[in-house]
Amino acid sequence: MPYIVDSQLEERAVLGLESPAVRLERYAWPDLAALRQASNGLLIIPTGATEQHGPHLPINCDTIIAQALCWRASALTGIPVLPAVPYTVSVGHTAKWPGTFSLKHETYIAVLREIIAWAVATGWCKVIILNSHFGNDASQRVAVDQLRTEFIGRLQITARNSFQLSPAVYAAFIEDAEDLHANKAETDLLLHLTPELVHLDRNADDPDRTQNTVFSYPVAQTSLNGVTGFPSKASAEDGKRLFESMAEAFAEILHRARVEQPPLDESHWGSLTQPFHYL
Repeated sequence: MPYIVDSQLEERAVLGLESPAVRLERYAWPDLAALRQASNGLLIIPTGATEQHGPHLPINCDTIIAQALCWRASALTGIPVLPAVPYTVSVGHTAKWPGTFSLKHETYIAVLREIIAWAVATGWCKVIILNSHFGNDASQRVAVDQLRTEFIGRLQITARNSFQLSPAVYAAFIEDAEDLHANKAETDLLLHLTPELVHLDRNADDPDRTQNTVFSYPVAQTSLNGVTGFPSKASAEDGKRLFESMAEAFAEILHRARVEQPPLDESHWGSLTQPFHYL
């Protein structure tokens, strides 16, 4: 059975760049203050998923994409990145297919809140969650809303989805399916990053059946095999172009985030910096 080790994925993610990714887990605690100062307190948290990705992609597909993208963006900018959060919200995939391991929405919100609270406690003041799984979107928006209020004046926070980093990136992702999953774009990316893990010999194409629907449905009610899209159209060349476009778009966001301050200065909101517990 083919597999890929962490160092191989990192090597492919930063291919062609002069600087390595700043992977926080590789440093001892005396080194972290200098890293924090160099990034102006900015930290990246990648989030993926562990869930079925059709008959042709590995169940850690979203985590691979998130981690590799953050490594490349880190190498481009010098912003430190934490290890990816691999268990998130995948309940929409149901238990129809083996391979899905999900947290409850409330659990995922709590995971993000606790990791980021520790980041604030140890001196980080800016956090970007880079997410590669659509099922996490609602929960992470709740977590961001809670954290930006609880730590006002001490934390600037946002969450970005890897597949929506620019209009061009989003157009590539929805080219073959708006309700996409394990589709051409995701298969493109893994053919570029981890071709050993892709099974293009398996007939995985399944169309998007959600066009013009009124309600939201779990995947078991919309897909025959856990796929929505046409992965048979994928190529490593398209994956390389898409990955580099995503990394450049994310790096540009990181450069802006490193220097950004609140639109209004502290004189307008400084009285709100006392701890505020609303839950």
